[in-house]
Amino acid sequence: MYCKYTDRIKDECGVFGIFGTEEASVLTTLGLHSLQHRGQEGAGIVSFDGKNFHSIRKQGLVGDNFNNTDTLSQLPGKTAIGHVRYSTTGESKPENLQPLFANLAIGGFACAHNGNLTNTFSLKKKLVESGSIFQTSSDTEIILQLVARSRKKKLIDKLRDALSQIQGAYSLIILTNKKLIGVKDPFGIRPLVLGDKNGSPVLASETCALDMIGAKYVRDIENGEIVIITESGLESIKPHKQIPERPCIFERIYFASPDSIVNNKTVYTYRKALGVQLAEENKISADVVVPIPDSGVSAAIGFSQKSSIPFELGIIRSHYVGRTFIEPSQSIRQFGVKLKHSVNKSCIENKRVILIDDSIVRGTTANKIVKMVFEAGAKEVHLGISCPPIKHPDFYGIDTPNYSELIASKFNLEDMTKMVGANSLFFLSLSGTYKAMGFNERNPKSPQFTDHCFTGDYPIDISEILEINSKSND
Repeated sequence: MYCKYTDRIKDECGVFGIFGTEEASVLTTLGLHSLQHRGQEGAGIVSFDGKNFHSIRKQGLVGDNFNNTDTLSQLPGKTAIGHVRYSTTGESKPENLQPLFANLAIGGFACAHNGNLTNTFSLKKKLVESGSIFQTSSDTEIILQLVARSRKKKLIDKLRDALSQIQGAYSLIILTNKKLIGVKDPFGIRPLVLGDKNGSPVLASETCALDMIGAKYVRDIENGEIVIITESGLESIKPHKQIPERPCIFERIYFASPDSIVNNKTVYTYRKALGVQLAEENKISADVVVPIPDSGVSAAIGFSQKSSIPFELGIIRSHYVGRTFIEPSQSIRQFGVKLKHSVNKSCIENKRVILIDDSIVRGTTANKIVKMVFEAGAKEVHLGISCPPIKHPDFYGIDTPNYSELIASKFNLEDMTKMVGANSLFFLSLSGTYKAMGFNERNPKSPQFTDHCFTGDYPIDISEILEINSKSND
């Protein structure tokens, strides 16, 4: 979990599942470990041994909770699914940890969910009024309730019935007594890939989880697709009207692991290209390019190579700060950034420095880092951001602040520059972002992303969320 005083976009969630293999829970643990960057609040695994389901959900990191044979022996079976969580909808409570499990009339049903439903309030209100009792505040439970209450006979028909009623961005991995199921929302906003581990199908948020367990990448689950895995093989159905895919642009900019593969390229390659494009658009004289670690490293390398300005690790990040300082006292709050970052003075002193990061949200952390670099003796500090200004909040599974907290939503570039305290502040253009991602106007297969944080173009209706937020602010 992140400290409350950090100025970062909060990670989403990660999901993993494997079917028909010995030590399924061990492999799921390894897969979740590789997806830990997507959520550090808690982790859970549900396994099935052919007769019974077994579940363990714990707050904290995967390695802290699933690290011994005693724990994993409580998760027997050849099929398992897992989840790492950062809360977007639902409070930070143990009961909201996933996968959620319920014994339905058709048998056991476990669900791990990455994303966010946008019609949660109206669906929950309807379900409660008709007699449903909720055990969590997670929107994932709505999916379980809709499946449970469906009048359809077969499980897949019940699931299709439930999916027809929900709106939002989601990737689901579902475990029943006979099936492992993967689901992707109609726009394909949240990621989900299919792999193979010696004949055993694997589902995961990213390919880095496949690499961790030695599984081969097969393909991405398509937008709007349901993949059903049984002992008989794999079946694919597409219950929704087909629409163009709109993957989340922040997967490539921020969320996904640098070694994960997206569209046949590593995420590192995309982020480096963002840095190259940032240098092409902004010609600044300086002595060193310094990344704000770890998020700015890839783009800073690209910026340095394109601009021919030397790359230096002028800021060192501590990897041992986190939960100890979740609730710092006021007397030490001012040291929050220094707990995570320290300046390598030999790279900074008497230099004109270009700092590179992948995003800026509130601007508070950027201000503190710029100040630290000046205090270390920098002659000039310029801050480059390898994406466009974030002007709009996200409601599809990313925990971004509201409009009033987004610095780029409230201020122009000149005012933002003054607020962060840099000599200059520059962002990558939207067209440059698309170019770095491989967009080509003459190629009909070029990606159109979900880029609402930059543009305000929300592909899925968010009117219900805005209405609820407006009432809560009254």
